[in-house]
Formats: sequence, structure tokens, C-alpha cells
Amino acid sequence: MAERENAALVRRGLRGVEKECLRVDSRGWLSRRPHPAALGAALTHPYITTDYSEALLEFVTPPVATNWETLQLLCNIHSFVHRHLDDELVWAQSMPCVVRPDEDVPIAYYGESNLGRMKSIYRRGLGHRYGRAMQAIAGVHFNYSLPEPFWAALQDAENDSQDRVAFVSEQYLRLARNYRRHAWTLIYLFGASPAICRSFPLRANHGLDEFDASTWYLPFGTSLRMSDVGYRNKSQAGLQISLNSLAEYVGGLTTAVTSLSPEYARIGVEVDGEYRQLNANVLQIENEYYAAVRPKPKAKSKQRPTVSLRRDGVEYVEIRTLDLNMADPVGVNQAQLRFVEALLVYCLFADSPPISAAEQTEIDARELLVAREGRKPGVNLPVQGKDAQLSEIGLALLEDIAPFAALLDVDDEGYIDALEQQHGAFENPDATPSARILAAMREREQGFLEFTLDVSKAHHEYFRSMPLADAPAQELRELARQSLEQARTLEADAEPPFEDYLRAYFAEV
Repeated sequence: MAERENAALVRRGLRGVEKECLRVDSRGWLSRRPHPAALGAALTHPYITTDYSEALLEFVTPPVATNWETLQLLCNIHSFVHRHLDDELVWAQSMPCVVRPDEDVPIAYYGESNLGRMKSIYRRGLGHRYGRAMQAIAGVHFNYSLPEPFWAALQDAENDSQDRVAFVSEQYLRLARNYRRHAWTLIYLFGASPAICRSFPLRANHGLDEFDASTWYLPFGTSLRMSDVGYRNKSQAGLQISLNSLAEYVGGLTTAVTSLSPEYARIGVEVDGEYRQLNANVLQIENEYYAAVRPKPKAKSKQRPTVSLRRDGVEYVEIRTLDLNMADPVGVNQAQLRFVEALLVYCLFADSPPISAAEQTEIDARELLVAREGRKPGVNLPVQGKDAQLSEIGLALLEDIAPFAALLDVDDEGYIDALEQQHGAFENPDATPSARILAAMREREQGFLEFTLDVSKAHHEYFRSMPLADAPAQELRELARQSLEQARTLEADAEPPFEDYLRAYFAEV
């Protein structure tokens, strides 16, 4: 196939974004108010929902063919939401605002339908297991898939005769393994959470330095969110869920969601008539598995993810490494999405041997080191049993990605420029978002709270002043109305007892 034909096949991939962000009051304290009714019902709205906390908004874009469409919808959603927050703000940082004791972090509420109760109890369980403060951490997830014509052409080119579903799943697992090997680059290049409010609960030996009386930070840190302060908690460190094949991945997840955890059993499931968690298994459900990348089944499937993956294979991958970009009111920009896409296409075509237990340990150590000390001068990373300088392996990776960025950039859409922008960050750590945030805090003589609050207010004014066209405004109003109606219908419909509903859900494995 000609280069342009190849490019057309690759570029027809679909992408979507899930962006989390906290609602806060004018002081920068976590909101205690319920999800605004003007935004619709979090349970049934297709674009505007909540994540772990009632105050943690989540904006979800459907799969579309261009990054421009994705970001345009995100802009419209932000503009609509900011117009309906009254005196509240959207927090611009991945790490939380002022977080009071765990009991003051409100768990997301989805109504009294069986589905709504299940979602809330799941989140209550997360609070018992990991602490509610972790539920207030926000990020950006990038969902990516390649189209059927691409897979057909690739399978023909490789003379592969296996079932198409099996072939596609195998290729997505290949991509996912390589992404795990290179996810550290996004932590370095786009990590934007080097500091945190001192109200955030930390273990005694957290190893953070004092920026000022109200702020902890890491002098060379890039992403506290992706460090052991955030999602890299020891609670899931023992999980062995392999990406070496779909059977191993699904098998590992299935074991985790069906195996009793003595530690979580001590929490209790239903205590004094109230559910503390859905069950006492290692994972309550599949989504509890925190990972840099997750192979995902069909988004509309009503089956459990493990069942859907086993029956229908992988439909797309979910990339979960991006911090909120404070420099962009939307929290992510075109250059980032283009770079991630080029990286993913490279990961698909690069050699991707199985990940051994030893390599997985090295991958985890590499990511933690980059999150905590990625900008340290001359920092070395463990790679294939040896130490290698971060800047050297980063620049070498950019060279490897370059042909794939060029393939995607056949019509000068900015993929090559997005790749070129990253050279400066590897050559000069002060050019990274994490370094710029700390520099701005020093220049303004502001701690984490003051600085992020000012940025959040600026973003609020930006979206309040942004014109929102009649068509998207009307669509979002109508979706809010429909979602509220759908939620009411769910609660009004006759349903089995909640215990039977749960039993039926967990019977499907």
C-alpha cells in the first residue's frame, strides 16, 4: 500500500477523553454540595458524570475521528458547566484542594436504583480500602482504537489466518505491553503535580520537602499523582495481572475479582444493615484495578468487563497516565493528544516481547523514579538490567516515534510538531510542566493552594466569557433534562431486591 493509503487507515482511529476535575468553593476547599441538578443526573448523562467523589466531576467524550472534535466538545462541556456552578470553581490541579478528614470527602451519590446503589457502594468500598482522599485525585484518560479496515489490512499484510477478534486483541495487548515500557515518558513530559496541599493525608515517611508552611513538594518531582503519594499505592502492589496475552489478562482480573482478601474481609461487607463495600475480594469489580493502560471491551456492553473481553475481545485501550494540564483551561491540549497517539502507533508496531516478572518490577521502579525525581540532573533509569540516562533514552525514543508521527502527519496536522516540542523537555528539564509550575509558584511567592486557586479562577472566567453557540448549549440542556428523566424512570421501575441484583451481577464470571 502507498504511504498515503497507510496513513489514511491509521488516521481513521477513534479517540475520546475522560477528564476528571474537582468542584471547590471560593476558598479552594472541597465542595460539600451535591452534583448540580442543572448538569443532569450523574448516573445517566452521557457526557457529564462524577467519578469517585460527589465533588469529582468527570467529562466523557464519545469516540470521534479527530482530536479537534474531542477538544471542541470538551470546551463546550466546560463552558456549559462553568455557567451552572454558581459560586463554585473547577480545580485546575490533579492533586486535591484542601482536603479535610476522610469522612468529609463526599462519596458520589447516584440515586436509589439498584445500579445507582451499586455504584455508590463500590465507591464507599474504595474509601475503606484506600482512603477517601485518594478519591479526590484527578486526571485525564485517553481512549484510543484503530478501525476495522486497518486491522483487515494489517492481518492480510502479516498473512495471519487466525480469527479477527483474536488477532485484534493480540495486537492491542502488544501495544499495551510496549506502552507500559514507555509510560514513564508521559509522566516526565506531561507530569504536572510536583506539589500538594499539606492537608492531604500522607504516610509518616512520605519523603516530601517543605515548599512553604502550607505546601509539600518534590524538588525534582514530576507527578505526585503517579507516585506512591497518589495512585501507586502498595495496596495493589501484589497484583499480578499480565498483559502477555488476553487469556492471561482476563484470567488475572478474574482471579482478583473472585478471590477473598483477608484484609478487606476485616472491613466487613454489610455491617449493621449498611454496605461498606460490594464484597471483600481483592478487587470489588474490574474497574478497581489501577493501571497505566487497560485493554477495554465494547463500551456499550452490559456484561462484566472480564466476560465481554473473553467473548468479544479488546475494542480499545484506555491510557491513564496524564495529569491535568494547568496551562490549558480544558486540562489537555492537541499537542499532548497527538504525541500520545503517535506513541501508541509506535507501540503497536515495535517489537513487543512478553513482560517478565523482573521486567515488570523494573517498569514499576522506573515510573516511580520519574514521578519523584524525573528532573534531577543526570538521573539514570533502570532499563534492561542497566542504568541509562533519562534524557538519552527519551531522545532515542523520540527518534523511534518520528516515522509514525510523520505517517499520521501526512496532511500537516501537527503530529511532527507535537513530537518536536518534546525534544526541548528532554534536553532541558526546566521546560517540563512540573518545573514551570514550581517556578511560577516561586515567582508569585504562592503555595500550592493560592497558586492553584488563582489558576482555577482564571479558567472559570475564561469559560464564563467564552461564547457557547446555541446548538451545543441546547444539546447539553436537553441531555441534562433527559438524564434526569432517565434516572427517575430507573428508580420508579420495579426491580429485584438489591441483594438479588448483586448476586446476579457477580454470578456472571
